[in-house]
Amino acid sequence: MITQHPQPDSLQTPTGRVLVVDDHAQARQSMVEVLRCAGHEVQACSSGAEALRLIEREIFDCILTDLKMPGMSGLDLILQLEKRGYPGRVIMITGHATIQTAVEAIRHGAFDYIEKPFTADQLERLVAAAIRHRYAWSVRGGGEAAAGPPQLVGSSPAMQAVRKQIAQIAPTAETVLICGETGTGKELVAREIHLQSPRRNGPFVSVNCPALSAQLMESELFGHEKGAFTGADSLRIGRFELASGGSILLDEVTEIEPALQAKLLRVLQERAFERVGSSKTIFVDVRILATTNRNLEEEVAAGRFRQDLYYRLAVVPLWLPPLRERREDIPELVEYFRKRASSRLGREVAPVPEQVLQLFMEHDWPGNVRELENVITRISILSENRAIGVDEVRRWLIPSGRASEAELPPGIPVGTSLEEMERRLIEATLEHFGGHRAKTAKALGIGVRTLTEKLRRYGYAPRERSFQRSHGELKCSSK
Repeated sequence: MITQHPQPDSLQTPTGRVLVVDDHAQARQSMVEVLRCAGHEVQACSSGAEALRLIEREIFDCILTDLKMPGMSGLDLILQLEKRGYPGRVIMITGHATIQTAVEAIRHGAFDYIEKPFTADQLERLVAAAIRHRYAWSVRGGGEAAAGPPQLVGSSPAMQAVRKQIAQIAPTAETVLICGETGTGKELVAREIHLQSPRRNGPFVSVNCPALSAQLMESELFGHEKGAFTGADSLRIGRFELASGGSILLDEVTEIEPALQAKLLRVLQERAFERVGSSKTIFVDVRILATTNRNLEEEVAAGRFRQDLYYRLAVVPLWLPPLRERREDIPELVEYFRKRASSRLGREVAPVPEQVLQLFMEHDWPGNVRELENVITRISILSENRAIGVDEVRRWLIPSGRASEAELPPGIPVGTSLEEMERRLIEATLEHFGGHRAKTAKALGIGVRTLTEKLRRYGYAPRERSFQRSHGELKCSSK
């Protein structure tokens, strides 16, 4: 299992439609219950053939398939989904993980794999990560949430320049460092580089560096042998190994601990490494992409980042402009997020009033596209039974550090944190739905469990919820 961890901005942890494919009835039902407790809409079937019939009629955001099944195996199902260009993310479930099957699954479009036995937390985190990737900021045609390769949103000169750089960079094999503020869409640019490259048919493997502890990072990147350390119960295939033949994204690379930076430098230089607990050198053919929201030159000067690693990463730097430098794209982004909210809420959301759109055009967006999406989500939720005025929306916007106190929206002092803004959004949404947590979580695009944890921190009394094992399988209960 490649362990995932909650994201720093958990409002970006969505729920979605999940299909569980497993011929073992008890295991299948256990996964269904766990995922439903997490707020997902879940269906299940017992064979790959049945799954293919289902997907002819419906779109699922994530498909969990067992590897060993009678008739069509999980890998066979993944191959069929690849041929059909199915947009949902696929996770392979296996108790028989080998390098060959894991790499083969990733090469043919699987998002990740998970080894039995696994915990409810591991399953929830991996499914949430898969759905998050499914709904990366992208548009297709009329601005619908995309099936197929993601495309960058916006027609401004700044975005045209970014597209031109991508077209120049993608055909090469060079390492790319994508720089930009938080929330600008750096990972989407990395994916676009991969999709336009000669490696497009190989795997694209992403490592979210801030989400991993220093203890887990080395195993995550390079893998480990069985028995390499306490808890290493089986062979673990690292992300670099899985990405061979394709591209690997080191998202927010500055979060990698200095001790591990030296090992990463060697991989960039030689494309070689050893798994934890092994002396055997593994060579990989992989293109390295990295992102950062920091000034790496300042990080190097402060001694927090190796200078030689910086030079190896910044072979081809690409700067992604903040939203305030491409304001012409705001109407297009607003329309995309409005349609996305309509789909999630199951009702039509009215277009944003012209006065509110003008406010958006004047705002500096310190949280960039992510901030815009959150504001559109809040408008969509609260506008069901009443009109949302420009003064109300102004109070929701995150104040820019460049603004003076007199220029700030009323009621929001300088230094209001993103956490406080998130809390206000959650409380307002919960109140709107009369305290109904499942509806609140769905509207916000987060899991019920994530919502419950946040409410506990805010002082709300949560419902008791526990996971139990019955004959080795996970059960979820609420009371």
